[in-house]
Amino acid sequence: MEAKPRRRTRERILELSLRLFNELGEPNVTTTTIAEEMEISPGNLYYHFRNKDDIINSIFAQFESEIEKRLQFAERRPTIDEVWHYLKYMADFLWTYRFFYRDLNDLLARNRTLELHFKQIVGHKVRFARDLCEQLVADDEMLATPAQIGVISTNIGVIATYWLSYQFVMNPRQYNEQEAIRTELHQASLQILSIMAPYLRGRSRQMFDDIASGTLPPPVPDVAGTPAPARASLPPAGAAPLPLASEKSP
Repeated sequence: MEAKPRRRTRERILELSLRLFNELGEPNVTTTTIAEEMEISPGNLYYHFRNKDDIINSIFAQFESEIEKRLQFAERRPTIDEVWHYLKYMADFLWTYRFFYRDLNDLLARNRTLELHFKQIVGHKVRFARDLCEQLVADDEMLATPAQIGVISTNIGVIATYWLSYQFVMNPRQYNEQEAIRTELHQASLQILSIMAPYLRGRSRQMFDDIASGTLPPPVPDVAGTPAPARASLPPAGAAPLPLASEKSP
């Protein structure tokens, strides 16, 4: 069996830094911390990255590229159950880069690149939510005016961005309990759908009620025995969650 190629030092630094930022909080991690964990000299670290912000910006570039791909619709229209599975899928994706959301205000206050680009990401989230609502209205699955859709989509953008900050305020002692953070992050999915719920009609409203009560049936398998692909650019309902940085293959 052919051996896997050894990862480059730069890639290992980024992977380790992401894990440390996620687990310890970005403000608590220094370049010295990273170098010690890597078992390399600070000089070797600075050969690859000028400073900690250079590391953060490199991780953010990857995050930005990946999230932009996920905030797109294809030609077919999504249904509420597909949106539900999509939100849970996105929760797993955001978990992989959770330090950006948990330490967001501190990062934006001192990093100009993140300040500009994260604003664009939030704007994209709001537009994505607005497009979703407009498609549901066009399908007679939702009854809302353009002004109401504007409020709904803004509220969705706020929750999708600041849910971890809210949870920290409510449960500060769980700040470093990783599984507790992951559970709370998944709870945002229901909160987002709840914003839309008063405006849903027909099958979409019934689906939301099933989701809220925990009685939503599992995805219907296709003839091959795997979940049918979700419509729009939503992942298959049975898609496996993204691996944590610390769980990736060496």
